Amino acid sequence: MTRALITGITGQDGSYLAELLLGKGYEVHGIMRRASTFNTSRVDHLYEERRPGARFTLHYGDLADSVNLMKLLYDLRPDELYHLGAQSHVRVSFDIPEYTGDVTGLSTVRILEGIRDTGLGGTTRFYQASSSEMYGKVFEVPQKETTPFYPRSPYGCAKVFAFHSTVNYRDSYGMHASNGILFNHESPRRGETFVTRKITRAAARIKMGLQKDLVLGNLDAQRDWGYAKEYVEAMWLILQQEKGDDYVIATGEMHSVREFCEAAFGRLNLDWKEYVRHDPRYERPAEVDLLLGDPTKAKKLLNWEPKVRFKELVSIMVDADLEIAKQDLAYKNALAEVRKL
Repeated sequence: MTRALITGITGQDGSYLAELLLGKGYEVHGIMRRASTFNTSRVDHLYEERRPGARFTLHYGDLADSVNLMKLLYDLRPDELYHLGAQSHVRVSFDIPEYTGDVTGLSTVRILEGIRDTGLGGTTRFYQASSSEMYGKVFEVPQKETTPFYPRSPYGCAKVFAFHSTVNYRDSYGMHASNGILFNHESPRRGETFVTRKITRAAARIKMGLQKDLVLGNLDAQRDWGYAKEYVEAMWLILQQEKGDDYVIATGEMHSVREFCEAAFGRLNLDWKEYVRHDPRYERPAEVDLLLGDPTKAKKLLNWEPKVRFKELVSIMVDADLEIAKQDLAYKNALAEVRKL
């Protein structure tokens, strides 16, 4: 049975990847941070829906703790390691740049060095979750594997460090280490502070009378948005290749935040212009105007290409948030009735 270790398993990508691997009969282990509140909602169902012969286990750990990471590597000796954990919010990275550099950048070296020190360099296949934010102030459109990086945030800078560290360990020690340069990928499991989920959640709540408006930053920013559930399949395919390499994972289509608002509110027969307000306080100190990926290499070598396109993705997210909003409204109404008693 193939054993996989996933950092960031309680996040959007980690939860979808865990589902995929369990469906393939893997033994799946995940690292999660200790918190005073429950933070496993995205993976709780996996305990009940485990496939026959597969196992799912969570371990406490922290990407800033090299001793703990080393112990897990010694104990688990994974066949595949997917490094998805990070401080992943670009805007927040300007507020906590040192922490972002440590957890998003240096953690990659901690894990790669751990793999090497434990003697797993020849057996453990390593996947680094790289980001389109590395391109930043883009040199060419669309961006591909050979496009130079020009990061415009502490998050992007940390991801560039992690990217080159992965390449360096691959070249220096012959490790099966790969970078998946994933462009923006969304889903109903996206965190509520990310702009896409912020939009779909607000549209649904406004429709149900639970919210009055939505405040956003740069409406003109353009992104290549795909479906996270499909993108984790590309991660798995990358580690099934004979040698480590770097791949752009994207849709090859670009849409603005404004277009996302129009599609999300339009799904609910609402005019987004009546509810969305702009506030410059929500803009980044250094903006990334556009990101558009060229997934040609992934299509050719991995036989991977996206199926869910922009409008379908927005609909999937809006419909899921509408169901949540309906439940919230029902709870609000029930609570009001109780207070009348």
